[in-house]
Amino acid sequence: MLANLPPLTRILIIANILVFLAQGLFGPALIAWFGLWPLPVPGFAGYPSFLPWQLLSYGFLHGGLTHLLFNMFALYMFGSELERVFGSRRLFNLYFVSIVVGGLTQLLVLSGTDGVPVPTVGASAGVFGLLLAFGLFFPRRTLVLLFPPIPLPAWLFVTLYGLLELLLGVFSSQSGVAHFAHLGGMLGAWLVIRQWARRR
Repeated sequence: MLANLPPLTRILIIANILVFLAQGLFGPALIAWFGLWPLPVPGFAGYPSFLPWQLLSYGFLHGGLTHLLFNMFALYMFGSELERVFGSRRLFNLYFVSIVVGGLTQLLVLSGTDGVPVPTVGASAGVFGLLLAFGLFFPRRTLVLLFPPIPLPAWLFVTLYGLLELLLGVFSSQSGVAHFAHLGGMLGAWLVIRQWARRR
């Protein structure tokens, strides 16, 4: 299956899987150095804190097998389709800008809290960036919700998903899910696509 994917999508999936396997060996150390930690919080001096490279590295770590599988399935679905249309270079820019902007958004949100520092991990910001791009470039393509299995046009699917993430983030539902990193990923993708339109 991986052999039939465009090159960058294949590389990203393989890299995420390899890092996840490495987490099984060096989990706590990898999370401490490469997860996205909040800016230093007074009173929690013994915890890891933000380091610049974490704005990229957190996007290759995952909180468990289910987390990894959902993200890689989405990367397979949306990344491969978009790469065939945009090419590898543009997809690279879109994906990693989404991860960085998602990380910055998460840092901004966490800076307003004073709880125990916890790391953000996962490729979800990049995946949500791909999802937004898919909805913009293939608005009439049909996507199916998992629960319940209702088919929706891509533009409506993306709109509803973004609104749901905003509501869950504002009302702090599903603790442990970085909703604002997801929204930041969508923002990053929108900024990149807007830049493409200006150049055109």
